[in-house]
Amino acid sequence: MTYGIGFDGSNYGYAPVENSDMVFIPILDSAVIDNYAEIPTLSMIGDVRVIDLPNNRPFDQYPRNVAARALEYMKELDVADQMIIGPEYEFYLFDQVKYKADYYNMSAEIFTSQAAYASGEDDNNNGYQVLPGAGYHNTLPTDIRNDLRSRMCLSMKDWGVDVKYHHPEVGGSGQMEIEVELGDMLKLADDTMSAKYVIKNEAVLDGITATFMPKPLASEAGSGMHVHMLLFKDGKPVFYDKDGYAQLSREAHYFMGGLLSHARSLCAITNPSTNSYKRLVPGFEAPVTIGYAMSNRSAVIRIPAYAKSPESKRFELRNPDATCNPYYAYAAILMAGLDGIKNKIDPHAMGWGPYDFNLYTLSDEEKAKLTGLPTSLDEAICELEKDHDYLTAGGVFPERLLDQLIRRNRAAASKISKQPHPMEFAMYYDL
Repeated sequence: MTYGIGFDGSNYGYAPVENSDMVFIPILDSAVIDNYAEIPTLSMIGDVRVIDLPNNRPFDQYPRNVAARALEYMKELDVADQMIIGPEYEFYLFDQVKYKADYYNMSAEIFTSQAAYASGEDDNNNGYQVLPGAGYHNTLPTDIRNDLRSRMCLSMKDWGVDVKYHHPEVGGSGQMEIEVELGDMLKLADDTMSAKYVIKNEAVLDGITATFMPKPLASEAGSGMHVHMLLFKDGKPVFYDKDGYAQLSREAHYFMGGLLSHARSLCAITNPSTNSYKRLVPGFEAPVTIGYAMSNRSAVIRIPAYAKSPESKRFELRNPDATCNPYYAYAAILMAGLDGIKNKIDPHAMGWGPYDFNLYTLSDEEKAKLTGLPTSLDEAICELEKDHDYLTAGGVFPERLLDQLIRRNRAAASKISKQPHPMEFAMYYDL
């Protein structure tokens, strides 16, 4: 508990082989009995430290330490003393998934018994199929995963995650959502790790599989991880002003301005997979336009109209997805917002809204006037290379960490771009 548990940092990519000893310091408040292990096992989150004399020091690239430092920086600026967030976990439940990515075989096959295409293929079919895009808030008996989601939520509660509600999402091929209560940013980052662990393991216990891939099915809605956010200072909400647009304060607008100003580079951290950009396309309720508005799901920032009390007045960033590291993502979101407050970036003056209309239905001429999110991971990485000073402010994101993230994500993008795709066979094989 004092000197930590030694481990090889080089195997995590944290340290070179020649100097790879690090220690893990358990955070006892996070301890929980892992009900997915057959042998009684205690699971907990910890701090990672670099071995030094006379005392070990926090490892500045460790995701949890980055998030903790972002919160310290917020307090140093005297902007707020608490960052409250609320992520929404969207995911798909499939009965079976098969995929191969060999040099001679590139394929993926997905089966889910609730989908409309399964009506004539599953011997256990009950006749209650869900059409594509028609899954939202289905009820029994069509909602065949209701009890499983309830078990997920009860188990999440055992892991210290406070659940708000659960329901089927839009995707008719098994898309689900579990939303959690608002809470402290660092705890919610911990909770995001726990929630994903619980959801995947509960699905396995039920004989199926869960995925947080942003776009596992081309013809169905993608899965995001919308993040609601608000700040408090001395127990009072920073984002509320009864006379402001959507009852948001000047600081809230500046915070949104920071998010929108850095939205393209943020994507490299909040949407760090090549699959992320197959979700960020028009027509599937995913945002593609850099802008803000009340109740508008086609803009990157949506202000929920139902959140009316001063203590709940907030907005949500709609582009992130759950392939991100939650500690890095939530910290980067906070840093972008703080940059907006420091530099008084007014989103309205910058021409980013409010967009109180459907951005998907604009003419091509009108769309050309708008700024969009990156359309690929490569594009997002290039934006991060150009725009990351807001992340390194206050020593929150070390330059070396950003260099590593850029290098690794670029290597992943390059690897996938060189791989032939089954759709290319369908389109070009006989040319």
